[in-house]
Amino acid sequence: MSLRTAFDKDTGVAVVTLDRPARHNAIDPDTAAQLTATWREFRFDDTVRAIVLTGSGEKAFCTGIDRDTDVPQPDSPYSMDDPLLSIGPKANDLWKPVIAAVNGMACGGAFYLLGEAEFVIAAEHATFFDPHTTYGMVSAYEAILMAQRMPFGEVARMSLMGTAERVSARRAYETGLVSELAPAAELLAAATRSAAVIASYPTEPVQGTVRALWSAKEATRTQALSQAPHLIALGNLPPERQAGLFTGRGRETGFRTR
Repeated sequence: MSLRTAFDKDTGVAVVTLDRPARHNAIDPDTAAQLTATWREFRFDDTVRAIVLTGSGEKAFCTGIDRDTDVPQPDSPYSMDDPLLSIGPKANDLWKPVIAAVNGMACGGAFYLLGEAEFVIAAEHATFFDPHTTYGMVSAYEAILMAQRMPFGEVARMSLMGTAERVSARRAYETGLVSELAPAAELLAAATRSAAVIASYPTEPVQGTVRALWSAKEATRTQALSQAPHLIALGNLPPERQAGLFTGRGRETGFRTR
């Protein structure tokens, strides 16, 4: 299993852990299917009242899709299969509060998950970046989701600078992506503590508040996301050119952390 779940029946808090540390918790089809199934299961489990989402180890929360994953695409620019579209809680109609605990790198497709969490708590060593443009890909879903959480200029810079820059946990806190910083050893405790407080409140008002918060931006978000497949189809380099750019992946030493 590439996903672990734990549940504390006394607090009503479930902890969901991406468990592929050797792959920086990158998401393959199996992990994507497990995430979808987990969120759907939580919809029907009234004992789960709040959720913490994190990654295994201290190196990475999630680095997006596993690049060894082969996702065949139709030839039509009007059709695109994205294996990450259904990995988030809101994509699965789960309106129980989710707190993301970011314990290292969070980049690329990780924003599908962060974009659907209620708030983010990060370890002090965490970093955020979006590598799409570096590797010849359009940052569409990721940029749109982060634009709902961060100032426009910050999202634009992160999306366009690719692997040349990483946003520190401190900067992410200053710009509103992160709501709390914690030492690495205390990250999970900080997230579960907040989740336990929320879970202790009456369920109906909590879920109603979650729905109200998301309704404030849902129309804009939905309209923007509807453009994403076409922008990706038009702007992505052919797979073989992307592969060429990925040749140097993992050897970037010149990035700046701000």
